[in-house]
Amino acid sequence: MEIRESLLTPKLIDALYTEAMVLADEARSYFESGRFHEESDLDNRLAVSFSCESLKVTTRLMHCIAWLLNQKALHSGELSAGEAWNHDRMLGAGPDSDQSMIALFPAEAGQIIRASEELFQRLHRLSANMEREREAESAVQDMFRRLQSAF
Repeated sequence: MEIRESLLTPKLIDALYTEAMVLADEARSYFESGRFHEESDLDNRLAVSFSCESLKVTTRLMHCIAWLLNQKALHSGELSAGEAWNHDRMLGAGPDSDQSMIALFPAEAGQIIRASEELFQRLHRLSANMEREREAESAVQDMFRRLQSAF
């Protein structure tokens, strides 16, 4: 469909996909490194919050990557528009982070969490815009079909 292609080009998909993969690698590296424990006074509440936030970041990024892979497949012809817009292929829900706890985290941890939130929010807005345009296009096509059947 022309409208959707104008919103999300293969070049933009590739750039967003690269950003998501780089961020996922940075997050994995940080979460596995132990730097969080070295850089913060770790009480039980902060340790549990960090564990929860690391899972939220991972979940957010995996939703982003899966959605971008579906968009790549759509643009390459591996998926039809109907398949790509199936509810199961939509951008999943991104869990909200606890900003009051993140404020207590070392700067690098907070930066990774915020970057994952920002990427997810950008893709969510893009997906919502694409869905609105798809619905508008569908409504126009329905109107043309009704007009054609009337004559």
